[in-house]
Amino acid sequence: MRKTTFLALALLASPAMAQDMSAFATGPVFEEFGPHAVVDGLEPFAADTEFAHSFDVAKAAEDGARNRGFESAARFINMHVANGVAEENIRVAVVVHGPAVLDLLSASGWAARDKEGENGSAAMVRAMLDHGVRFIVCGQSATAQDVGADQLIEGVEMDLSAMTAHAKLQQRSYTVNPF
Repeated sequence: MRKTTFLALALLASPAMAQDMSAFATGPVFEEFGPHAVVDGLEPFAADTEFAHSFDVAKAAEDGARNRGFESAARFINMHVANGVAEENIRVAVVVHGPAVLDLLSASGWAARDKEGENGSAAMVRAMLDHGVRFIVCGQSATAQDVGADQLIEGVEMDLSAMTAHAKLQQRSYTVNPF
């Protein structure tokens, strides 16, 4: 009875919690991912606006999906370029720790772990790296997950820890995404 009540409440809550994504679009930097919406009535960004922003990602992607934390970084870039900030004025770093480290495995690293299919985040990460986004892996998490630097997507960096990576980025004036 208790299980049935919980299931009924979950089904009733789902439509209320669903988000209308019909107003969201991707681009202009990443056409395949990073959806954002137009927000009317905002002041335009000054021509010299610059961002140096880091994202902290510990949650792994759902099986076969793209990592939502990684995609948030792409969304940040897309929405600001779409609203007049020059792409070259946006510096983004994604600090990755915990189970999310596995979402940065190369094809050979993925296969070596006997994971099915392909890494759902790999193409997105490659595209973001090609646009100058830094991905920095926590060396402590990598060690705990038995992941070596040679198993990561080419271009992904490793640091001593996520804490170290964030400290270094903050010394370079990066702000940290609060959520």
